[in-house]
Amino acid sequence: MAVYSAKPYDEQFLTDANVAHGHELSFLETRLSPETLPLAAGAQAVCVFVNDDVGGPVLDGLSRLGVRNVMLRSAGFNNVDVKAAAKLGISVSRVPGYSPHAVAEHCVALVMSLNRQIHRAYNRVREGNFALNGLMGFDLHGRTVGVVGAGRIGTCFARIMLGFGCRVVVSDPHPSEECRRMGVEYLPLEEVLAHSDIVSLHLPLTPQTHHFIQAERLASMRDGVMLINTSRGALIDTSAVIDALKQGKIGYLGLDVYEEEEDLFFEDLSDEVLHDDEFSRLLTFPNVLITGHQAFFTRDAMTHIVTTTMENLTAAARGEVLNQITVDDLAE
Repeated sequence: MAVYSAKPYDEQFLTDANVAHGHELSFLETRLSPETLPLAAGAQAVCVFVNDDVGGPVLDGLSRLGVRNVMLRSAGFNNVDVKAAAKLGISVSRVPGYSPHAVAEHCVALVMSLNRQIHRAYNRVREGNFALNGLMGFDLHGRTVGVVGAGRIGTCFARIMLGFGCRVVVSDPHPSEECRRMGVEYLPLEEVLAHSDIVSLHLPLTPQTHHFIQAERLASMRDGVMLINTSRGALIDTSAVIDALKQGKIGYLGLDVYEEEEDLFFEDLSDEVLHDDEFSRLLTFPNVLITGHQAFFTRDAMTHIVTTTMENLTAAARGEVLNQITVDDLAE
């Protein structure tokens, strides 16, 4: 298996997990793209991450090289042309539930840091500035938290926010009895957006959810709303969000994902000039906190990711398929 977008931690965790399986792994730091797909020559499978290109042309090239299996080190599969894979006879397997707690807890960390200005206070104290001006937050207790998408991660996040004493309202086309038992309220999306002090997105990226948060939906939210996105960057129209920040409609913005992140995230660009003007503009706002797609990044989650990935690979070697993504999944 050729492992693309392999960082040192990927190599360490996958190598340790492979002890029980005995496959031959080739680690490639580069992303999978039309230019780098020849590096998979001789492999029967490729292992990819969220910003690898697994579109139709790449899949066609992989098929010509004899690659029959694609292993995702993620739950989301928006970067995969599932229909093209099916036509080419390439199976695509994912890690459907590596650790909803990891992502949900990071989401809460963004909420708490933005509310209590932890990131700004940290820098101030290191500079010997102990003034509290500009650091005032608000009690989470009694506030309304809107959860858009109550799958595993959204449900975990809702449970944590209920523990803070928040009123949690949810928009999801498939209501969960677990959520109802916890005490969340299901409301239409328009009401969730209109009544929430904090809105957190927990949706997959599909053609239907691309730019799910745009100017019209932002206008329907409360003034000074806190918006959190730990799902996929393209759920948010970045230009519209920047305008909403400038107008004060958005009071706090917490992002772990960004729609053009493939040219930025997971790399050390500290000695380079960033050429993404919209990302650079976001960094100028004091009420914006961005992390580099690290919500999943816990030891527990990594262990689950690599364990499931190697189980998927071993099943493929036996002619079986585990955790397969099919065309039917596109309709969910």
